[in-house]
Amino acid sequence: MSAQPDTRLRRSLGVPGAVIIGLSAMLGTGVFAVWTPALGLAGTWLPVALGLAALVATLNAISTARLAMRHPESGGAYAYGRLRLNPVAGVVAGYAFTVGKSASAAAAALTIGFYSWPEQARLVAIASIGLALAIDLRGIVKSTRVSAGLVSLVLVSLLVVVLTAWLRPLHGGAAAPLSVLPGAQVDGPAVLAAAGLLFVAFAGYARITVLGEEVRSPERTIPRAMVISFVVVLITYASVCAAVLSAWRIGVAFGPASLEGIAELAGQDWVSGLVRLGAILGAGSVLLSLLAGIGRTVFAMAAGGHAPKPLAAVSQRSAVPSRAAIIAAVLAVGFVLPGRLGWALALSAASILAYYSVAHLAAWTLPGSSSRVVSLLGLVGCAGILSAVLAAALTGSLPGS
Repeated sequence: MSAQPDTRLRRSLGVPGAVIIGLSAMLGTGVFAVWTPALGLAGTWLPVALGLAALVATLNAISTARLAMRHPESGGAYAYGRLRLNPVAGVVAGYAFTVGKSASAAAAALTIGFYSWPEQARLVAIASIGLALAIDLRGIVKSTRVSAGLVSLVLVSLLVVVLTAWLRPLHGGAAAPLSVLPGAQVDGPAVLAAAGLLFVAFAGYARITVLGEEVRSPERTIPRAMVISFVVVLITYASVCAAVLSAWRIGVAFGPASLEGIAELAGQDWVSGLVRLGAILGAGSVLLSLLAGIGRTVFAMAAGGHAPKPLAAVSQRSAVPSRAAIIAAVLAVGFVLPGRLGWALALSAASILAYYSVAHLAAWTLPGSSSRVVSLLGLVGCAGILSAVLAAALTGSLPGS
């Protein structure tokens, strides 16, 4: 058995725990909130946008998994860029991750607010961030156990919703234009922008790599956990995408809560309640996972001298970088204050795609021609989708931005 790399944190996670971390980071905000704006951009090309997002996410996963096996430490692309490129690249990746994931955390918190108490969505969002921070400060094992329960409930709720949409008899009708974006014309850049929004829903698998110092046998655990969690999420998203298109084709007008429209189509109050519960629990799981990931990245940056040194402190009681975790929560609250879910998703997409661009550049330096092919394709994909998201946001064609 190979010796474990040195770490200041506690190696307590195996493959099941790491899979739960990945699933909890992906199953939540995206699957409940992203379909309406993505459908408004891509229309009937929504499956293509989903496929592009999955492809780029797969390339990103391959590059980050290879880097994680070579450098099993906290920080993700911040560490990889610093070690394999230069300090500037690492700092760019670290701050891109921090900004992007803070925006994602804000989107998750706002999703909880809009589904539970729309009139006080921001207040509920801030309270949710506080609760997630309190759980994270107790330690990574306790956080994983909470996430496991949330993920299980979300999967059950999504399964019921999708089966209800598929099995209920649907009668006639052609596809109706989205009420939130009437008359939208679908083109290549719009499909790419939709892929960017959908990419946010996939991006959580990198949450596993930033826990490099908290998993056992990271060279084996990280890639296995990433593959398992990604496959589960891809199957889930494809099923929900088919249900969304089926409802859209018979004239369902989608609002910000996409799956709630499908629930109303079923004509069952319990289904609507299940969707709301699933959205709250799923977004809560994502929020918990995101805050932990942001805190570990800030911790790694502080330990490397690229963030204030006091943020590198680790709690003796819980082995958690508590100061960095608190900063992560403060940043998320800052992005909650505008109260704009679409804007938060777009900002998250742009920042995280920039983060992965650094990861691909770092992976380019690994030995082997296959690594370079994956890195090049991934870098091109990230750059193309990033450009489309920015163009859509600047031209005002991004719903909710």
